Amino acid sequence: MFSVFETFQETMEKKQVIIDTDCGIDDAQAIMMALAAPNIQIVGITCVFGNAVVENVCQNVLRVLSVCEHEGIPVFRGSGGPLVGAGSSPTDHFGTDGFGDVIKDKDTQWEEKIQGEHAVSAMIRLVTENQKQVSLVALGPLTNLALAVRLDPSFPQKLKDLYIMGGNMEGKGNITLCAEFNFVMDPESAYIVLEEFLCTTYIASWEYACRNALTWEFFEEMINQDAPAAAFMKKITSKCWAYSKEAMMNKRDVYFGPAFVSYDAYAMSACIDGSLVTEKIECPVRVELQGSMCRGMMVLDRTNQLKKNHSVFVLAKCDVDKLSQLLRMSLRQPCKK
Repeated sequence: MFSVFETFQETMEKKQVIIDTDCGIDDAQAIMMALAAPNIQIVGITCVFGNAVVENVCQNVLRVLSVCEHEGIPVFRGSGGPLVGAGSSPTDHFGTDGFGDVIKDKDTQWEEKIQGEHAVSAMIRLVTENQKQVSLVALGPLTNLALAVRLDPSFPQKLKDLYIMGGNMEGKGNITLCAEFNFVMDPESAYIVLEEFLCTTYIASWEYACRNALTWEFFEEMINQDAPAAAFMKKITSKCWAYSKEAMMNKRDVYFGPAFVSYDAYAMSACIDGSLVTEKIECPVRVELQGSMCRGMMVLDRTNQLKKNHSVFVLAKCDVDKLSQLLRMSLRQPCKK
């Protein structure tokens, strides 16, 4: 039986990918998945605020690339706050630094290792130079993407496609009562992206991730593999309540039952292998910007009441066996010589 990776090697050209990230622990997992996938070429990683302040996000990305021995990938610093307003402070979901507050040996030279070009400018440039060839995977608040379309209105049509981890499809929220973290952190940007990005768009919502979850036993087996990436993941999850089975009992488990969920992996896995998605809903969507409880909530218009001429693909079901293969392989880096 061939692994999901082996099927790519002889039959598929490399897919060019830009990863836009607010690099917390699940972002790190998603980046590692892309690094491990032989059909993926990461042409750049753009950073945005979210799970941590953008300076910590940049450092987290650099550390992941170092652990996996892929330091040559360019990293760009982007937006440090939402499109409008003061914005909310990052949560402690993954600790104050996004990596569980367990890393003591901070890199004091990190600013010399990131590119001087702003993330939004780099995003526009890389896509313009490779029109209809680049897939954009957005794992954090969508501020950089909204700024890109404001600076270059033709930016979305130059993309091959867009994958978003964010939003919700059933009105269940993980930060507010009715909305998901990435969209709540910058609702205006989420609104702009889902209104003005007319390229093929796939959305891995919070509920999609939770309804296609894996077991805590799988998580333990995954992080205890004998490889540097696995050891790194074990370290940064060791004191993080978001990776505690007990802590989740009164949060996510109320809606979906006990399970391990690496949210950003669901958007990345769809980009790596489209066959992994077994069911999706094609319909228009809109982000709610008003209301004390519903601000940032994504609304699915399955009855065409909005009269929009653009639909997106909201992911519904996935092949969890293929997903688990991708996750396992992501932590077997770097490969032993």
